[in-house]
Amino acid sequence: MSELPGDLLYTKDHEWLRREDDGSVSIGVTDHAQAALGDLVYVELPEVDQDVTEGGDMAVVESVKAASDVYSPIDGKVAAVNDVLADDPETINTDPYGDGWIVRITPGGEIDESAFLTPDAYQALLDEE
Repeated sequence: MSELPGDLLYTKDHEWLRREDDGSVSIGVTDHAQAALGDLVYVELPEVDQDVTEGGDMAVVESVKAASDVYSPIDGKVAAVNDVLADDPETINTDPYGDGWIVRITPGGEIDESAFLTPDAYQALLDEE
């Protein structure tokens, strides 16, 4: 497993969150998730301005092995989608914490960071699996 970026928060569903300078939150899937899925062949992205709810599905990533929903870890509105993924879904495989981001969401309210896992807590979760 690669080193987990320290500036991210993580979910038990293997998504990551990064607060951006403009107040939006970038969301993607972790290196663990992309490795478990295998080579990605398709990403279904939400629409910009679409409302998302915490725990609701907002995107789908498909690999040669399986399709998997990506859940929104927060309430809000989709501010941007990573259009690169339409032509190059494997970007998630090669750079899950950078160019492989999936969506940016404008939060619908305050984010309770204690509801998410720190890098150390996420690594402990992975170690238990």
